[in-house]
Amino acid sequence: MNVAQNIVAGLDRILTMELVRVTERAAVAAARLRGRGDEKAADQVAVDAMREELNRLAINGTVVIGEGERDEAPMLYIGEEVGSGKGPAVDIALDPLEGTTVCAKNLPNALAVIAIAEKGSLLFAPDVYMDKIAIGPGYADGVIDIDASPAENIASLARAKGVPVSEITACILDRPRHGALIEAVRATGAAIRLIGDGDVAGVIHTTDPDETGIDIYLGTGGAPEGVLAAAALRCTGGQMQGRLILDTPQKLARAAKMGILDPKRVYRAQDMARGDVLFAATGVTDGNMLAGVKFGRNSITTHTIVLRSSSRTVREIKARHQDLEKF
Repeated sequence: MNVAQNIVAGLDRILTMELVRVTERAAVAAARLRGRGDEKAADQVAVDAMREELNRLAINGTVVIGEGERDEAPMLYIGEEVGSGKGPAVDIALDPLEGTTVCAKNLPNALAVIAIAEKGSLLFAPDVYMDKIAIGPGYADGVIDIDASPAENIASLARAKGVPVSEITACILDRPRHGALIEAVRATGAAIRLIGDGDVAGVIHTTDPDETGIDIYLGTGGAPEGVLAAAALRCTGGQMQGRLILDTPQKLARAAKMGILDPKRVYRAQDMARGDVLFAATGVTDGNMLAGVKFGRNSITTHTIVLRSSSRTVREIKARHQDLEKF
């Protein structure tokens, strides 16, 4: 079977490993600036590395979730075409350094993240806030509802999991806007894991609560990050709902320009990332799921998770790189 025939049934499986190289390269570049206190520099080297590696891939890719709109980002901007141009047409969502502040402070859970899907399959989301709720795989549809209260959602999840509410842990971004949400969750008796940055990692952690200790993600964060997280959940069978926060005429106009005509619509994971989806994330700093980049005397070690929706395959790849010149 040639590549063209294979693409008809979904994305070429060879791209799974190619994506790992993309996130590894970005993660190593960012990790060299861990703890240096310079968010912009860490982000820039990750962007440069990811873009260079992406352009080696045999794809005709379009960035739909990237570093910003065309007039805000010099590269990996929304609408930029990447890849060799000789391969399948794909949508790309990426964050070369998810958690720039986390990396600059050398705190847990900074990641290099990318998702690709068949052309037209990823939500073209404006850079606004999104209200989000997410849980991992293994639950029936309807366990969570973005319009239900935090208490109702946590009680519903506890029943579905067969545990008391006190054994549920929610992940929430530590922001002033979440003050009422945090109070509401604590009032139920559930625990909270507050994170300072990186809500893609926060959502992904719900996919393996036995490892991460996180059962549910709640709160508002960036809409682009929501699409990336939805791609990961599509690959694992988790559930997510999101609603764009379009609370000004300017935001409504930007959303309409990007084809979003119903500002109140609730998007599920399968609405934000349709069809066959590949997702990869490499740890930049040590975290709950992924170890950060380790620099040895003669090698560099990376830890990556790579997922595919069509096969529900989850691969963990711990790689020791001895050809240091490629970085």
